[in-house]
Amino acid sequence: MGRQVDTRPIAIVGASLDLGAGLRGVDMGPSAIRYAGLETRLTELGRSCIDLGNVETPVAEATHVGDEDARFLDEIKATCERLARVVRQIEERGAMPLVLGGDHSIALGTLGGLSSVRGAGGVLWLDAHGDLNRPETSPSGNVHGMSLAAALGLGGPRFESREWTLPAVDPGRVALVGVRQLDDGERSLLRQLKACVFTMSDIDRLGVEKAMHDALDHVAGPGFVHVSLDMDVVDPEAAPGVGTPVRGGLSYREAHLACELIAEAGVMESLEVVEVNPILDRENATARLAVELVASALGARIL
Repeated sequence: MGRQVDTRPIAIVGASLDLGAGLRGVDMGPSAIRYAGLETRLTELGRSCIDLGNVETPVAEATHVGDEDARFLDEIKATCERLARVVRQIEERGAMPLVLGGDHSIALGTLGGLSSVRGAGGVLWLDAHGDLNRPETSPSGNVHGMSLAAALGLGGPRFESREWTLPAVDPGRVALVGVRQLDDGERSLLRQLKACVFTMSDIDRLGVEKAMHDALDHVAGPGFVHVSLDMDVVDPEAAPGVGTPVRGGLSYREAHLACELIAEAGVMESLEVVEVNPILDRENATARLAVELVASALGARIL
């Protein structure tokens, strides 16, 4: 692996959506990450950037829940369609998309936009969860737990759209790192997929470096390589402000090392950061960590 450092301008777009989650608050994630100094940090790295603002998103109080097995799906999909169009425009202009969530359901829009330009690609999913539920298997009906399955074309016809072709992700180029909480339906699906999966137990045994090298090798290839960073991959001690915290995640330094290895591999072509919940945070610590991890993934180093 390895290639020249990506010098494309970075285009930031937010999707302040929380309809896919069980708790309110992640809709404020994009603002919190921006407030934590994202653009300044990117500029310090020598990257030119433009902030395109947020795509339009509905609020729960004015929105019909719809079917309980996929709550708010119509409105979530409409938001993802708007996001896909912006991501497509960013790609067509030769810039690098940096998407700020919002809950993880927005990944369908990011991946849909990427695939509409480049064809199906690979995805590195840094997350405590698999997000591989489908409406018929989800215990909660929360769509943020279905976004990867949907992008793989496994969520059923309700996830189809004129804005993307499914699968948006090559099923043979999916890597999950940091997983520590899966539902039965997700376990069953993972046994059928050719995904590369490193649970936290695997990382304890093998180390972050081995896991990340193997994961990055697995997702590399044609089309695109997208990195989807759910901040709950980090242990709640370091990232308390997330929608669905799970103890036993990556430490502060392990998370930075993972992102530093992404930069060293030189394969990442787009990035999103999701599930920052300022309501549950302490002094914006999780948003500030998100900015630091973005910087590490883009090449920041101690020396």
